[in-house]
Amino acid sequence: MIINISDAIAMNAEPKYALLAVALPSHLKSKSLKELNYGFNKAAQEFGIEIIGGDTISNIKIDITVTILAKSAKPLYRKGLKAGDLLAYTGELGSSKKALDTLLRYNMKRKSSHFFSPILRQAFIQKSASSLNCGMDISDGLFSDLNKLSLANNLGFAFNHRIPKSVGCSGEEYEMLIGFSLRQRKKLLRIAKNTRTKLTIFASAKRRNYKSKCKVHHF
Repeated sequence: MIINISDAIAMNAEPKYALLAVALPSHLKSKSLKELNYGFNKAAQEFGIEIIGGDTISNIKIDITVTILAKSAKPLYRKGLKAGDLLAYTGELGSSKKALDTLLRYNMKRKSSHFFSPILRQAFIQKSASSLNCGMDISDGLFSDLNKLSLANNLGFAFNHRIPKSVGCSGEEYEMLIGFSLRQRKKLLRIAKNTRTKLTIFASAKRRNYKSKCKVHHF
């Protein structure tokens, strides 16, 4: 549910309502149902969302569909990046893929990872949206999502430093990838500090080609 809420926040929209479609196997225990219900309600309360309806049916496996209804006076889009703009991401990247690998290999959970506990940057986006030229949440991995920005804006990137593949190709983190002009740099760093958001400026937009070498995937 939180990663669906992330789509709204990434566009500078305020999530208002949720519709849930849940398909459940008959062998699921009541304890699991209560935990699932608790998770939905906890996420809704955290972001001030009202669950207004949906559907529940029987199925051979758990299948969950979440629809978030949100409102925005000034949506933030992927398109709008200009040559010379700076690129930055919030938070830390790379832990999500590591946590998935640990889970699959050793059946161990790293609950501090974004894979289990995504952190959405609502306060930062709300305060900085007017200073941004583009933005999106990082779901497929930094390099793959840069590819989407490249295609949307017909631009490439010059990196300030080398980003390891383990960081650039990790996904399901739901941190923000943003683009902004150089004159907004100080203001955004100040907003990041005030909202306790780590902000890493890592590249600038250039008139060149860009292609991600990562496998496009959702975990």
